[in-house]
Formats: sequence, structure tokens, C-alpha cells
Amino acid sequence: MEFLVSINVDVPQDFPASSFEQLLIRERLRGKELKAQGSIERIWRVPGTRNNVGIWKAEDASELHLLLSSLPIFAFMRIEILPLAVHPLEEEMK
Repeated sequence: MEFLVSINVDVPQDFPASSFEQLLIRERLRGKELKAQGSIERIWRVPGTRNNVGIWKAEDASELHLLLSSLPIFAFMRIEILPLAVHPLEEEMK
């Protein structure tokens, strides 16, 4: 199943910058793992922000939750999810 996932990152101003930088390093590594295993199909950065939008694949919403919550900066994320269904035009184009 595919999901359109919009992630907004909101870090408290009093959170230590050095700690956040370490989280970002771990975040990038985890993101690469998720991309390599096919859980993240496509991902785009929202210009001028740390926010992103992507197409994620998971068996169901519960698996998607596990994948998202495995991200090191999950605690600082505000996430919106839209489940996607195949459009008839997509089927015709195959």
C-alpha cells in the first residue's frame, strides 16, 4: 500500500543544537535504510525548511506507523498521512 506522507519538523528552541545535529546524522542513516528497503519510494524536501513530503510503502497503516516511529527525530515530527489508491488512468497507462 502507498501513502503520501508529509512530515513537518518542529524542534523546541531550547533543544541543544549539538544534540539535534547528532539526531540528524542518525536520521539520515535510518532514511537511507528505509529507502534501500523500499519503504520510502520517493521523497522531496520542502524548500527553505527541514520538512519533507514523500511516497511511502507499507503493508498497512500499522506497519507505516512502525516505520515512521523508527525515525530518530520522530518526537519532533508533525506527520500527515494520506492513503493512496490506484487511479484508473494509472492502470490504463501500464
